[in-house]
Parts: sequence; C-alpha cells; structure tokens
Amino acid sequence: MYINDYFHTPIWSEQKPEFVKSLNKVSNKYIKEARKKNKDYIKQFGDFGTSHHSTPLTQDNNFLDFRNYVGQKSWEFLDQMGYDMNLYQTMFSEMWVQEFSKKGGGHHSAHIHFNQHVSGLYFLKCSDKTSNPVFHDPKTGARATKLTMKPKQVILAGTDLVHYKPTPGTLIIFPGYLEHEFSVDHGLEPFRFIHWNIQAIPKGMAKDV
Repeated sequence: MYINDYFHTPIWSEQKPEFVKSLNKVSNKYIKEARKKNKDYIKQFGDFGTSHHSTPLTQDNNFLDFRNYVGQKSWEFLDQMGYDMNLYQTMFSEMWVQEFSKKGGGHHSAHIHFNQHVSGLYFLKCSDKTSNPVFHDPKTGARATKLTMKPKQVILAGTDLVHYKPTPGTLIIFPGYLEHEFSVDHGLEPFRFIHWNIQAIPKGMAKDV
C-alpha cells in the first residue's frame, strides 16, 4: 500500500561555527547585565534554576551579520514550506541571549511561541553535559491516542519527542507553533544560546529585515 506522508513538521539544523567566537564576546555584557538584574532574587532565593535573559538584541549592530543570515534562512524556511513568500517580508519580533545558572537547575517547560511564524536557536556554549532542546509532536490528537513505541533508537511516524544534542555553532530553525522545552541543566558546563522569533508580514506593512 502506498504511504502518503502528510502534515509533517520541518526542523532545519546546520553547523555555523563562524559566529560563535564573536557572538560569545559581544553577548558577555548582556549576560553580565542580566545577572546584575537578577542579583536581588538570587540573594534571596539562590541561583539554582535561574536563567539569565538579556534585553533585546534586534537593534545591536554587533549582531547584524547574524540577524541577516538567520533572517534569510527563515525566509527560505517558509518558502520551502510552500507559503507564497512573494507576498510577505520577514521581520524579527524579538531576539535575545540567555544563559542557564552555573549552579544548575536551569530549564524551560514545554511552550510554543504564539503568533510567530519562525523560531530559532543558536548555541554559543554547550556540550553533551548541558541542557538540550526537546521538540514535541504538534498533533494534539495523536497525543490522546498515544501507544508504546518499539524499542528502536530512530525517529518514526509515531515518535512524540525529539531530542537535539547541540554543539557550539548549532543553528536550529522551526515553526513557531512547534512546542519545545529545554531539559534540566546540571550546571556542569556553561550553557548559553541565542533565541529569536520572526513573523511574515504582508509587504508594505513593515520594514524588511
């Protein structure tokens, strides 16, 4: 019987190590400022489980080459999904850098980025000992009828969780509707990444990226 593979969800990934050194350097001040902002909370409750989240990076020209690259890749991502991108221009709605606490416990529960067409991750500091992104099957109906999977270490049609193991320079692009989380970090090694969201806006309504 012929199998029709419909309603799949794309996740793009590649290695782009050329941005790691420069972006680590320019993001240091943002992480330092974020830690300072969290100082009172850390003093009262401790640093375990905290995530140091920067102010927006969308206007910092130190990130311009990177924004241009991921902006173009995000446009290509939507184009390959079949959307008529001749009608739209892409626009960063937000971009930030964050780092999990060196004390461990940092994580993010499962969530989506509401009303965002493309989301992305770029890893600056990570290893096989740090947290990692986990993507969830977006088909809610499939979750209600979940069956036990065969004991195989491959991704199949019934797989409901996909774990990525990034290295410094790993770039991941995915639809904003795709639910994702970050596993608990144990504080063994630094874990820092850039996160962003992009919207596709009808041409003439917003400034292109």
